[in-house]
Amino acid sequence: MIKVGIGYDAHQLAKGETFIIGGIEIPYEYGSVGHSDGDVLIHAIIDSLLGAANLGDIGQLFPSSEKKWKDFNSLSLLDISNSRLISKGYEIVHIDSIVILQEPMISEFIPKMKNKISKILALELSQISIKATTTDHLGYIGESKGLAAQSISTIQNK
Repeated sequence: MIKVGIGYDAHQLAKGETFIIGGIEIPYEYGSVGHSDGDVLIHAIIDSLLGAANLGDIGQLFPSSEKKWKDFNSLSLLDISNSRLISKGYEIVHIDSIVILQEPMISEFIPKMKNKISKILALELSQISIKATTTDHLGYIGESKGLAAQSISTIQNK
């Protein structure tokens, strides 16, 4: 059986925070505010995978009320989530994601993101799509006060 899940995450940007997207630290004067490392892309991917497998969402698996997840590496959260999928008999077919932010431009970092994610999930690079777009200066994201990511994952029974 083939299943599809969608994930979404958004975070505020603030000075003094680290800017991590797709497991890659990107030099920028602002960073993502979050309970873990604020990686919107990885969080959206996790939610899409958990949703496809009907395993809840990232907030249920890694609640921000638990101190052990504070400043936690999101790639590790992705690894834990993938282990849950595997234990339920699923394998990932494809992940399609988009990061929505006004700046900085992140296209040069996307190959590194895909490499990191493919290693964690044991996927071919062709199974992972990551894109980036802006909101053409509209809204909170367009004012560079935040960023968001969406992801759709396709999984199947092994």
